[in-house]
Amino acid sequence: MRAMLVTDTGETGVLEERWIERPTPGIGEVRVRVAAAGVNPVDVGVRRGSPLGRPVPFVPGWDVSGVVDAVGPGVTIHRPGDPVFGMLPFPRGMGAYAEYAVAPARALVRKPERLTHVQAAALPLAGLTAWQSLVDTAGVGADSRVAITAAAGGVGHLAVQIAVARGAEVVAVASAHHAEYLRALGVSRLIDARSADFATELRDLDAVLDCVGGDYPLRAIPTLSPGGTLVTLAPQSVAAASAAAAERGVRAVGLFVESDGEGMRRLAALSDSGELVPTIAAERPLADAAAAQLAPHGSGKVVLTVD
Repeated sequence: MRAMLVTDTGETGVLEERWIERPTPGIGEVRVRVAAAGVNPVDVGVRRGSPLGRPVPFVPGWDVSGVVDAVGPGVTIHRPGDPVFGMLPFPRGMGAYAEYAVAPARALVRKPERLTHVQAAALPLAGLTAWQSLVDTAGVGADSRVAITAAAGGVGHLAVQIAVARGAEVVAVASAHHAEYLRALGVSRLIDARSADFATELRDLDAVLDCVGGDYPLRAIPTLSPGGTLVTLAPQSVAAASAAAAERGVRAVGLFVESDGEGMRRLAALSDSGELVPTIAAERPLADAAAAQLAPHGSGKVVLTVD
């Protein structure tokens, strides 16, 4: 099969198209003929040598949408021909940048009929990150007040839709040129990240989802009500905020996404109801994976398509 292989750690030149052996599904696994694969910032990190990666050479990518091609022993929930999507096991189970990928059967769920394969491939890793941050960790629900930084980005725009679907009031922290787009997703207020300081503008929040890192977690602590929760997608930034969080009586946590079949089913249900629709920032063929990793994301996600 054709696959994009990381042959060494470094810049995009180490990402090469190669012919490699087609994988065989083992016990409890399925093989998917890939129609589309999502591109995430962490893909760039593992290409450059992040500890989340594997020894080279390896096929990167966690987000996959396609059709079940073969099932391993003991698989009962999928059959060949089923349209499915999901996230390959994070972090070591990557392999989506290829014509075929193998995944645990329960990491995949049926693709929502409302979504194309390209849209579905944009959803798993970013969508699960948003769900696990807002719902599983922060307990966001009806009448919650939530702020989301980088709200127009890959995780952010999905987090906005999930929070709105759960009845929360959502404040977006993003560039002003995303204002119309974010209001269409349901945000009640936008704070321009370039001209205003969200840390002085906001108070009495139940939750903050920080998709930026750096000093954002520390700055976010005063915006929370006692008992509130800050979730940052840059866990290394939590330490600086811990003392301030304890003093204010709030929780500050860092999150790494986990494979989660139940979470995927909840995302699929929201997509089937029309409440969760990924925005596609760019779409490129598999062979252009290097360019896809360099593409400006703007609003939404970049996706690779596989013939």
